[in-house]
Amino acid sequence: MTPAPTARPGLYPCEIGHIRLDPIRHTLRHRTYMWLVDLDRLPELPRPLRPLAGFRARDHFTGDAPSLRAGLDRFLASHGVDLEGGRVLMLTHARVLGHVFNPLTLYWCHGPDGTPRRVVAEVHNTYGERHAYLLDPDEAGVAHVDKAFYVSPFNPVDGAYRMRLPLPADRLDLTVRLDRPGTRPFTATVRGTRREATPAALLGLALRHPWSTLAVSAGIRKHGIRLYLRGLPVQPRPSHRTTEKAS
Repeated sequence: MTPAPTARPGLYPCEIGHIRLDPIRHTLRHRTYMWLVDLDRLPELPRPLRPLAGFRARDHFTGDAPSLRAGLDRFLASHGVDLEGGRVLMLTHARVLGHVFNPLTLYWCHGPDGTPRRVVAEVHNTYGERHAYLLDPDEAGVAHVDKAFYVSPFNPVDGAYRMRLPLPADRLDLTVRLDRPGTRPFTATVRGTRREATPAALLGLALRHPWSTLAVSAGIRKHGIRLYLRGLPVQPRPSHRTTEKAS
């Protein structure tokens, strides 16, 4: 992992891709935009633009921490990790016009000297549940962790993830692959290019992608219906409490 950059908040217009290979092949692609922000210096927007970008603690982890940073620190402490006040960069969808859906939120965690410590991958499903994985990526930004959370109704909770999560700079290029013995049934990618988070850039992206996170969740449900109509069996959904998994 590379040291934490000193850049201001960034916007990443990006394409999210889902490729399903087994037992049937299916591809989903969706254009949206994401934010990269410092948890201790969240963007301060002009009042008219504030409905277009909200960052709320209730949307992450257990939802009851007083701030996003407090929620992350509490999660890390439960795994014996103390950043000692080090910087945390979060890649996420912001709340837009009162709605947010974050299939994947990432936190790149650094020590007080800027040294990379860990990465947290927080996954949300369309059932309103969330789960966080504590990762220890290698120098290439690659981490492995057993799957422990029901995401797609067509995949049981088994196998392991290979996550390639380099800290975004000018480019955003992430890959999450589900591996099972003898097969790699699902791969998700997120690719985009950084823009400075100016009011003009935000307004332009919001106009181009209105209700952006609502469109993401609607698109996932639409493709789920298509897969069901193609005969892909639905896997039982286990009950889930907000728990976390370390790599």
